[in-house]
Amino acid sequence: MKDLVEYVVKSLVESPDEVTVDESDDSAETVLELTVAGPDMGRVIGKSGRVINAIRTLAQVAAAKQGKRVSVELVETGDR
Repeated sequence: MKDLVEYVVKSLVESPDEVTVDESDDSAETVLELTVAGPDMGRVIGKSGRVINAIRTLAQVAAAKQGKRVSVELVETGDR
């Protein structure tokens, strides 16, 4: 799931080297924290949050196939 999210986001942004996905396992679900460069934040969020919601849906479908739960969080960085 982490690799899928990282691949999709790197395809969308102008600075793919600054994309990081941190994975933390909880007992109930896996949390993927997505960090991108400040100028790319709008590309990842999309109009009305459509792009990030699509990324979340892809991750949830991939997790469901493995019998797991996942959530994708977009982490805001201070450098804009």
